[in-house]
This record gives sequence, structure tokens and C-alpha cells, in this order.
Amino acid sequence: MAEVNGCLIPEDLLYHVDPEANAFTWVKDNGDGTYTIGLTSIAAAMAGRLVAYTPKKIGKTVKKGKSVATIESGKWVGPVPAPFEGEIVEVNEGLKSNPALVNDDPYGEGWVVKLKPVNPSDVDQLLRGPDAVEALRKVAEERGVKCA
Repeated sequence: MAEVNGCLIPEDLLYHVDPEANAFTWVKDNGDGTYTIGLTSIAAAMAGRLVAYTPKKIGKTVKKGKSVATIESGKWVGPVPAPFEGEIVEVNEGLKSNPALVNDDPYGEGWVVKLKPVNPSDVDQLLRGPDAVEALRKVAEERGVKCA
């Protein structure tokens, strides 16, 4: 587990890091052709304490970079961008009643959606291990992000 400015970054996950698109998500292979998507601790810290979560509908196919859900904090409303083109196969019902799970447990109970990629090889473009940590470190330093 790496740490950047107090933000934890599990090195066994995959990451979609695109500062221009404000995309800082993690991706976990579920081993069944689907992937769990969530916000990194850095993204959660940038957004602030979440107060609302509105996922897209199960069965919807979203293009890479398009929103799989909308999240809202006291200071920000925005999309959670898809790390690859895929079909939404599950949404986190727990976030509807407690969106702050994203802040409290971003890599566990705070996951956002599960996606099935249209083209499984798209997953190969995601960052891994030290490359992901370095990309997220750069973002945290440039934007002055710190986790509590």
C-alpha cells in the first residue's frame, strides 16, 4: 500500500488517471469479466464530503470518459468517468443512503459501480503499481491534495 500526502493507494488495483478529464478512479478485476470502479482517496479528498450519489441505470453502456454516476459534495457536483467503455452491471445501493462511504472507505464499501467492458483489452491501458502511484502523486502535489 502506497501513501501520498496521507492518501492511501493500494498497489494491487488498476487506475484511470486523467487530470485533464478530472478522472481519478480505481478498477478492480472481479474475475468474472466485470470490474468494480471507485474513486481514489485523492479524488474523494478533492471532492469533499459526499452528500449525494446518482448512478446511471443498470444495463446502460457508457463510453470511456463518460459518466457512470454523478456525485455531489457541499462544494462540488460532477461525474464519475468510466475508465473504459462498458455496460453498467451493478450500482452501489449503499451509496444512495450514505454517499460519504466514498470518503470513509473509498476502496471497500465506497465503490461506485461495476462495469463489464465492451472490449476487454481496453483494461490493459489502465495504470498499475508504481506507474499509478507516481501519476497520483503528481496530481496530489500539483493540486495540493491531502487526506486526513
